[in-house]
Amino acid sequence: MKRIFLFLATNIAVMLVMSVVLSLLGVDRFLTRAGLNLPMLMVFSLVVGFTGSIFSLLISKQMAKWSTGARVITSPANSTEMWLVDTVGKLAQRAGIGMPEVAVYQGEANAFATGAFKNSALVAVSTGLLESMTKEEVEAVLGHEIAHIANGDMVTMTLIQGVVNTFVVFLSRVIGYAVDRALSRGNNDGPGIGYMATVLVSQIVLGIGASMIVAWFSRHREFRADAGSAKLLGSALPMQKALARLGGIEPATLPESMAALGINDKPGFMALFSSHPPIEQRIAALRNPQVTVL
Repeated sequence: MKRIFLFLATNIAVMLVMSVVLSLLGVDRFLTRAGLNLPMLMVFSLVVGFTGSIFSLLISKQMAKWSTGARVITSPANSTEMWLVDTVGKLAQRAGIGMPEVAVYQGEANAFATGAFKNSALVAVSTGLLESMTKEEVEAVLGHEIAHIANGDMVTMTLIQGVVNTFVVFLSRVIGYAVDRALSRGNNDGPGIGYMATVLVSQIVLGIGASMIVAWFSRHREFRADAGSAKLLGSALPMQKALARLGGIEPATLPESMAALGINDKPGFMALFSSHPPIEQRIAALRNPQVTVL
C-alpha cells in the first residue's frame, strides 16, 4: 500500500506544483468576479495536465538509468552481454525500429523499455532475469519490450496521462469554485479558503481515480506486447514459458517512477492500480488470441 501511495503522490504532486507555479505567474485568469471563465480554465488545465507527463517522457531514459542503476552495454564484457545486444538488435530490425540502448541492472527478475522516441529507446533487463530464465525465455521477454517500443506505448501512455490529468485539474477547480460560492453565499470577493481546500482535496481524490484509468489502459497494452513478442519470435510458446516462469518468481519491485514499465501485478483491490494484468490472463490470451480479456 505504501508503494501505491508514493506512486500516486508523485503524479499528483507534479500537478500541484504546476498549479502553484502558474498561479504565482498570474496564469489563473479563469477566476473572475463574474464566475469561472471556462475556456481559460481549460487552457490552464491543458498546460498543467500535459506539461508534467511530457516532461517525464522526455527524461524517461535518464531517470530509468538513474533509478535502477542500469549500466548501458557499450562494449559487451562477456558472451551473455554480446548475445543480449545481438538479440535486441535482431528483434528491433524485425520490428522496424532503430537499435535501442541495451542495459543491465542488478536485481531480481524484471525488464522494462522506455524512451520518448522509437528509434532511440532503452531496453533494460535485470541480472535476476538473465540468471533465472533460458535464452529462449529471455528472448521472448526482449520481444515483449521491443513490441512496447514498436507500438509507441510510451507516447500513448503519456498522452493518456496528460488527458486524465487535464480533467483532474479542470474538475477540481470547478468543484472548488462551486463549494466556495456555496460557503460564501454568493459573495463575490474572490476565491476564499473553501476554494483552495476543496481544490486540493478534489485533485487528490480525482487523481487517484485517474490513476485507475491509466492503469486500465496500461494493462491492455500488455496483451498487445505479449502478442507482439509472439509475432517477432514466430511462436507464442516462448512467451508463455517466460510468463509461466515469472508466475513462480517474485518479480522485482522497480522504483515507483518505473512501475508501469516493468513486470508486476497485484492481487485483489490493488489490481485496480496494477499496470500489468495477472500472468494467468496473459498466458490465456496467448493460447487463445480470439478471446478478449477485459
